Amino acid sequence: MKLSDFIMLSDEEKKMAVLHRGVLVSKRKVPGCIIFLFHFRDFYVETFCKVESKAVIQYRVFTHTKLLEPYLDDIVIDDVFRN
Repeated sequence: MKLSDFIMLSDEEKKMAVLHRGVLVSKRKVPGCIIFLFHFRDFYVETFCKVESKAVIQYRVFTHTKLLEPYLDDIVIDDVFRN
């Protein structure tokens, strides 16, 4: 899936795409929300979910790795370096 294809999806279609086509990389908490980070081939999607209702309230799509910084401390890559 290309970035432009994802952007054109309805909210329900975006939800299905992240759940079935995206790779969950990490998650983080902010007041009132849990943000799930999904990776697609050429882009990332942050899915903002309300803690109380578990409803998705926003999708943020990006390609720039600078926006990955809030997740870097939580991503474990130790197994990559093991023999």
